[in-house]
Amino acid sequence: MAKSGKPVPKSTAQEKKAPIAKPVAPVRDWLPAIERPMETKTQRYAFWGLAGFGLLVLIFLSLGSGINADDKFQCDYSKKLVNYYGTFGQDTSALNIPDGNMHLYGGFFEIVTGFANKALGLEQNTLGYHQVRHASSAILAWVAILCTALLARLIAGWQAGLFTMILMLVSPRFIGDGLMNPKDIPFAAGYMMAMYNMVAVLDKMPNPRRWNLIGLAAGLAIALAIRAGGLLSFGILFLFAGLHFLLKNGGLSAFSNTKVLTRYAVIVLGTAFVGYVLAMLFWPYALQSPLKNPFIALSKFSDLEVKIRVLFEGENMMSDKTPWNYPLKWILYTIPLGVVLGFLGSLVLAPRFFKQYNRLWVALVFFGGIFPIFYVIYKNSVIHDGWRHLTFAYPCIALAAGLFWNELTLFFTGKKALQYAVMGVMGLTIIDSAAFIAMNPQIPYVYFNPIKGGVGGAYGEFETDYWGVSTRQGIEWLEQQGILRPDMPELVVIATNMYYSTRQLTAKYGDKVKIKYLKWEKRCDDAWDYALYPTRFLDGATLQKGKWPPANAVHIVKAGGAPLLAVLKDNGKNCSLAMASMKLNNWPGAIEYFQKELENVPNNDLAWVNLGQAYLNNNQLEEAKAAAEKSLEISPDDAQANNLIGMYYLYKEDAGRAKAQFELSIKREASNPSAWYYLALIAKQQNDTQTALNDLMKAIQIAPNFRPAYELSAQIYEATGNTGAAQQFRAAIGQMK
Repeated sequence: MAKSGKPVPKSTAQEKKAPIAKPVAPVRDWLPAIERPMETKTQRYAFWGLAGFGLLVLIFLSLGSGINADDKFQCDYSKKLVNYYGTFGQDTSALNIPDGNMHLYGGFFEIVTGFANKALGLEQNTLGYHQVRHASSAILAWVAILCTALLARLIAGWQAGLFTMILMLVSPRFIGDGLMNPKDIPFAAGYMMAMYNMVAVLDKMPNPRRWNLIGLAAGLAIALAIRAGGLLSFGILFLFAGLHFLLKNGGLSAFSNTKVLTRYAVIVLGTAFVGYVLAMLFWPYALQSPLKNPFIALSKFSDLEVKIRVLFEGENMMSDKTPWNYPLKWILYTIPLGVVLGFLGSLVLAPRFFKQYNRLWVALVFFGGIFPIFYVIYKNSVIHDGWRHLTFAYPCIALAAGLFWNELTLFFTGKKALQYAVMGVMGLTIIDSAAFIAMNPQIPYVYFNPIKGGVGGAYGEFETDYWGVSTRQGIEWLEQQGILRPDMPELVVIATNMYYSTRQLTAKYGDKVKIKYLKWEKRCDDAWDYALYPTRFLDGATLQKGKWPPANAVHIVKAGGAPLLAVLKDNGKNCSLAMASMKLNNWPGAIEYFQKELENVPNNDLAWVNLGQAYLNNNQLEEAKAAAEKSLEISPDDAQANNLIGMYYLYKEDAGRAKAQFELSIKREASNPSAWYYLALIAKQQNDTQTALNDLMKAIQIAPNFRPAYELSAQIYEATGNTGAAQQFRAAIGQMK
């Protein structure tokens, strides 16, 4: 009642019973916030101090690096891209480049460095031009290292980030590539930039930091604007953003939360769209058809059309014939022991990681490092030059190792002595790789770890300087000796199989230096004063037997005690004069010159095998066989020497031993058309025409312009009455130049 005592009428609402509100079920968060270990300012300062030091060291080392052999294609592409954008698309030469298929690669690195060199007025034939490229590669290597360490910090704190950065900075393969690799290092930078910023963005959902959104878009763009494989970064973003959305918002029921779903979609799809558009702007070929051409490029590279001769476990083979474990062994033997042990340890501690840290980001680290390697093995993809095509996966492997070493120290929280002991063990496992970088600052990418016995243990079994970067050191030696100098009185002729880098490094001497491209097995085909030859493409057996370099080597560039490059001096031009005599069918003259060459260079396998050929042509059969056998002592896999011995037995009318020798020759060198031809000749003599024709077809498949195989095929078909087939082979002969 009111104070007046009068009754107050009840309202209709008061008469009704108030409804009972139903409790709203809380959204289950499968990714609860986990507190990182206690962090200190010292750790943070150490992190950024080391990062700054690492950047300076990388740039400094890059200025001393030699030129990557692939720069022949890269620099040409850069020039065409500068012309394309400089003419606003009127110069279309960048849209189709058959030599190296460079148009199938994004142009980010080439555009940035190309315009930088143009602004600085640097020409391609100057060292400064390449140093701009190398410094840019070094900066991007640092970006990859920094983003990897920052991702470790997001997961497990500053100490984990610091450990990860240390492991990356003492990884000779990654650092070495960072000094001069314009493809794999920029791609790794984009990949890791996208990884780190993706985690940073999703961790702050629904209100991520603007800078991380920009970083995510930039990482996606850079990866795709380097190579089509950057589409993987987009796939990873969609996969882990989707998982984050579900795990953070109650599973499948999260789809009913329209507001949150829309927020995720706008941020993820919007950032991906911006990254994709930016990538297209740096890739003229893709820009022609943005929704089609990147996927065409991806399909091309999944098969890696370029197939080259590689050395693996002492056997020379084509890159499409390597065994399934090729990338695994290369990685195992060439990364620091601290990373090997740390990564294996991380697999053991994976359950603890998933419990201690954000399980989604731990999964991302393992996925980012393991999936690319697994996919390459599963698809039986063609890769070569070690594991450089998988360089982008390595930072995640190093990150997992960093988490392991960090976790070991956390086991002993409060026990400083034991924590320092763990750090000491980690230090011991990386001292070898760190020392290698310090002792080989110009070429650290040739590193092999103690599991393989260092570079010396890998010598002759695996490729070392497959890019020919050591040619710079060879040229610097010639300059130090005064052989190359501005006031040279006479022309100096240099032979090499690394023409591009040698030409660029000697261009400053103008017409006083002439560079001749001669393969190692063709080095006697022309005259020269000096020659620069790395171990690339040499027979593994020759290297293992210690038969290289030849006796006319005046300087050897080494790393880890193993020869990488030989500087040869030609005294008398006897080998080239002998080859000239061979072309004139002057067998006695050729024999005389080869004998003089072998007096000076007794381990010149090329002189021995061609001496054997001259003897054979001069009907000196026993001398021919002896010379071929001397060649095989130096180079057991030499096809010509093995064929010569087979021909010796043919002349001796010993078909059985001849056949066995030619079969051995094919086993030693599969791409050997002459051996198949002689096997066909033996089969024809034995009236086995079908086998003869099959062998001839194999010879033609290896060497489509191998005239003797066509002529013998025509003869066999004529003898069997198949004039139609015979005419086809005769017509093919007529079309040959």
